[in-house]
Amino acid sequence: MTNSNTPLLPEMAEIWQQTLNWQPNTQQQAKFQQLYELILAGNSQLNLTRITEPQEFWEKHLWDSLRGIVLKKQFIESLQKGASVIDIGTGAGFPGIPVGMIMVNSQITLLDSTRKKIAFIDKVLTAIELSNCKTLVGRVEEIGQQTQHRQTYDLVLIRAVGTASECAEYSLPLLKQGGLAVIYRGTWTEEETTALQNAVKQLGGEIASIEQFTTPLTNSIRHCLYLRKVATTPPQFPRAVGIPHQKPL
Repeated sequence: MTNSNTPLLPEMAEIWQQTLNWQPNTQQQAKFQQLYELILAGNSQLNLTRITEPQEFWEKHLWDSLRGIVLKKQFIESLQKGASVIDIGTGAGFPGIPVGMIMVNSQITLLDSTRKKIAFIDKVLTAIELSNCKTLVGRVEEIGQQTQHRQTYDLVLIRAVGTASECAEYSLPLLKQGGLAVIYRGTWTEEETTALQNAVKQLGGEIASIEQFTTPLTNSIRHCLYLRKVATTPPQFPRAVGIPHQKPL
């Protein structure tokens, strides 16, 4: 299946094991490679990612996507029995596609407002035979007000989408009570924690934990914020398209 012109992704079995106490099996590794090749090919028509070099792709797309959930063993295991997961603003499919590859009993919805990106992801899902993932085109502010999506997800993933307060307003309305939102960030400050606490309180959530870590190859500092849904989100959230961005809570 591998195209001879495409660089091979590094396997990094030892690093996976040391950092996440997990490593991909042969089939998952093959799917990672296939995903990489499809994204490189798709990049020529669509601006999917600037991260195309094999080691960088491995670290910033695959490892980073899975770092957000793999270490949350107790929580993830409780979800393995058919959890419903949504990846908000999935872009080229991260973190949702790698998460879908390892949480095989869960249903993953990949949401993006760009129809062309979703059309591309549909092709990817067919090519890598990832039947537990489906796509959704739309704006999260609107999706969060729709009965079929509001308070229906166990896990929300959100990476590289606006400020943390915006991410909280996008994700908490979608979660069931007891569900978890994972917000992927680069840098993080104490001031941001204060602002986030204020937003989360208004949305029926609490900050479960904030984890700082460094990436294994480039030692870049990253953070994952975990928000737990503890009460019903008031009906006015999420606010109309654009408002969470213009006037963060």
